[in-house]
Amino acid sequence: MLVETATKSVAFYTLGCKLNFSETSTIARSFKQEGFDKVDFEEKADIYVINTCSVTENADKRFKSIVKKAQKSNDDAFVIAVGCYAQLKPEELAAVDGVDLVLGATEKFKITDYLNQLSKEEPTQVHSCEINEADFYVGSYSIGDRTRAFLKVQDGCDYKCTYCTIPLARGISRSDTLENVMDNARKISEQGIKEIVLTGVNIGDYGKGEFGNKRHEHTFLDLVHALDTVKGIERLRISSIEPNLLKNETIEFVAGANAFVPHFHIPLQVGNNELLGKMKRRYNRELYSDRVSKIKEVMPDCCIGVDVIVGFPGETDDHFLDTYNYLSYLNISYLHVFTYSERENTPAATMEGAVPLKVRKKRSKMLRGLSVKKRRAFYESQLGKTKTVLWEAENKEGFIQGFTENYVKVKTYWNPQLVNVLQHVKLLSIDEDGLVRIETVD
Repeated sequence: MLVETATKSVAFYTLGCKLNFSETSTIARSFKQEGFDKVDFEEKADIYVINTCSVTENADKRFKSIVKKAQKSNDDAFVIAVGCYAQLKPEELAAVDGVDLVLGATEKFKITDYLNQLSKEEPTQVHSCEINEADFYVGSYSIGDRTRAFLKVQDGCDYKCTYCTIPLARGISRSDTLENVMDNARKISEQGIKEIVLTGVNIGDYGKGEFGNKRHEHTFLDLVHALDTVKGIERLRISSIEPNLLKNETIEFVAGANAFVPHFHIPLQVGNNELLGKMKRRYNRELYSDRVSKIKEVMPDCCIGVDVIVGFPGETDDHFLDTYNYLSYLNISYLHVFTYSERENTPAATMEGAVPLKVRKKRSKMLRGLSVKKRRAFYESQLGKTKTVLWEAENKEGFIQGFTENYVKVKTYWNPQLVNVLQHVKLLSIDEDGLVRIETVD
């Protein structure tokens, strides 16, 4: 039985990062061009596409349960796996019961080319390149799923962090042309979307590989200058950016920009210089502190998020307390805490001094608790101030939620007329659920 592309339905499930969401959205548009109807993943569909992640062990494990979910909706459906896990371990995914097609890093954007080859009776097909062949760029952006859009500007990474599989899954650092980025931003604006979040694997490296080689025509600073001129986009938000690539010039520009908002997410990973060296990170904690100080100097209300890894090989109690105490005193707003898990083909996986899982979990819990305190303190510092909220589309138990420009999550009583509206509000108090109550400001 072959798949006929007319009036068929397709559903998507995305694991992992904002970059994956932008790419899923782009893949979905290619299905639409082939005449497919997009439906929710919980609904019956002819094809289910799962965009995988392999940053954490947990993301790997979730894949099987998502496949079962698809089979429950339609046992005859075709299940296609794409993304990072599909590139790293294609045969492992192909062995999962119900999976019909696995596409690696370069093949995922050609997914519709494979549709007429699919047959449920055949063995699972695997199309996965050598990762050094992933040297071309495919632009992506997400629209239609949220009140904000994720705009991919860069892919791949040339860094050699000892714990990370992303270079193996996504290839070398390469960038979209500035012309294409601007074109995609304008397309997003035409949809009436008010906020764009810039995304990529290492967005501060933007410009490298813009023309299929290592020549830099533009820099990340050029990119933010250009995007700040796009008409109709009220907000531009920089997602995760490496501290060594976040330059003072960029911080100063964001502080006075038209659309860029005071919110940065800056990976730290660990607050101990010895372990930063073992991780092969390209900075020390003194540089990190300088970045935070500079941001707060020019944008006192700026929200700063931090990625942290606990349980890296060789992390002693003293190392961990060094990180904990450093973060306690640092003027940041919240943490994203990751528990280290061994990944095949990474140098860290064979390092001595493996931290027991029980200890990793305890340290993770401690840092998550610190994150709650940090976020609460940041929210408290914003009470009484007037900010602008972009209201989101979901009715959550009679309330509508949204984020201020500096990433304070707020709520008020549900009003469908507020969806995708920017509104000036005064931040009043923190509710039991940790969200901030507001009153409107004329």
